[in-house]
Amino acid sequence: MDTVIGISGNILEMGGGSAPGIKRTYVNSDYVSSVALAGASPIILPVIENEEYIFDQVKRVDGIIISGGYDVNPILYGEEPIKAQGFTSYELDNFNFKLIKAACSLKKPILGICRGLQIINVYFGGTLYQDLDDKDGFYIKHSQDSSRSFTGHTILIKKDSILYPILGEKSMVNSFHHQGIKNLAKGFKVGAVSKDGVIESIEKTKDNFIFGVQWHPEGLAANNTKMLGIFKKLVSVSRKK
Repeated sequence: MDTVIGISGNILEMGGGSAPGIKRTYVNSDYVSSVALAGASPIILPVIENEEYIFDQVKRVDGIIISGGYDVNPILYGEEPIKAQGFTSYELDNFNFKLIKAACSLKKPILGICRGLQIINVYFGGTLYQDLDDKDGFYIKHSQDSSRSFTGHTILIKKDSILYPILGEKSMVNSFHHQGIKNLAKGFKVGAVSKDGVIESIEKTKDNFIFGVQWHPEGLAANNTKMLGIFKKLVSVSRKK
């Protein structure tokens, strides 16, 4: 197991209990177990501000997962927040931007999951729907009240996509997001959509491997070999020559 995958941390600030006001950097354990099941060593990349240290973080790993989390601040794509806007974190957005910049500079593969897909799109100049319920035509419940292991809706996968050899022409996925891609960033193509047209997967068409999915495959990978295949793909392209 010589391949190391860095998983971007999230921020949790405790509001009570024995440590009120204490910030924690964390990732959900499903990310860690999915990387390990895919045959690589998982490392959590804590949220920091110093760009030099972030570059050093990325230099020490072979591939990157940008994990899910809070809403992306709409100011980053030129919009004012609407009433349905959820919690945002400048600290996390800034860290993710610097992480993507470092990974691109070092040609390290990137997999973005849920918010990770969204922040990749925004970093490269794309925009988001701040709330899918605010847009006519999106009739599927994309922010579902269910277990991460529950697959709640169908995605349709394009034949020329990274996903097609892994999942086939369609797949059931879980779904825990209320935002989605509006304008796709230049240099990317759509790999999959939901039946109501929400973009579910994107991939960069040139340069280094950058791939994102809107659902949470880490919540399914333990009992779904096809979903585990998404992590195996990242490990494969990240593996040291």
